[in-house]
Amino acid sequence: MQIPVKAIWVFHAAAQAGSISRAAEEFGVTPSAVTQQIQALEVQLGVSLLTKMGRRVVLTEAGERYYATITDEIERITEATSTIRGYRSVTMLTVRATPTLSNKWLLPRLANFLDRNPELEIRLDGTNEPTDFNRELVDLEIRHGDGRWPGLFVEGMAEETFIPACAPALAAEASLKVEDLTRFRLIHSVKSQAQWPAWFKLAGAQPANRWRRVLFDRSHMAIDAALDGMGIALESSMMMERELREGRLVCPVPDPPSLRIVTQWIVCPRDHLRQKKVRIFLDWLRAERDGTKAQ
Repeated sequence: MQIPVKAIWVFHAAAQAGSISRAAEEFGVTPSAVTQQIQALEVQLGVSLLTKMGRRVVLTEAGERYYATITDEIERITEATSTIRGYRSVTMLTVRATPTLSNKWLLPRLANFLDRNPELEIRLDGTNEPTDFNRELVDLEIRHGDGRWPGLFVEGMAEETFIPACAPALAAEASLKVEDLTRFRLIHSVKSQAQWPAWFKLAGAQPANRWRRVLFDRSHMAIDAALDGMGIALESSMMMERELREGRLVCPVPDPPSLRIVTQWIVCPRDHLRQKKVRIFLDWLRAERDGTKAQ
């Protein structure tokens, strides 16, 4: 069966724009020509892809599935074509990382990597959603979890130390006993592998049955809340590295118990390790990680 490449591109343009007329302008044809291409594609696939809603067109359920499936491939073809035409003289490296690691650890270091590797550009995708490497154009991921993903290359970023932290205006460094913490609002990262009850148990303390708290589903939000004086957060010193170094966050407890966990993992298919751009980034990540551990 011959693949209707032109019709697929026309459908993608119409679906992306939500408009037959805008797709027609993009291809320099009439709206009726766009409609004919899409109808021919629907006949070949045996499903309806688009339906009209006023002046716009919207995807059917089958259309949504088809659009999601072909989009990555169309973007890949577009980038490859631009490269061959000479529009790009650099190599694109796509990295997916958790929002907290992206914001608090990776971004402050990224200029250093780019300066050292001018032939590379980075697309950083900050999300907690795990990559489907069979469908998505991601070269390497730094994933939050327990490190158990069979069939993939997996390497721990670093063993993180989780400590209480707050703005010095709320409580000075080493000024509180463990029992004093529940006098303050405690900031919870609900998806974190380190939680306040486990930390209190490790500290040998029995906290009050009720305490004031605020909950966030992203650790970088919890860190920013602590910076704003909202309360005391239990977070990774690796993710708070800059704030602790600059004195904008302090640990209010002297000699806090050591709650240490590996929560961030470098992940990719093993065949990606054969790509030079992946190896360069991985070597740089390891050097930065080891520099963090040595501090």
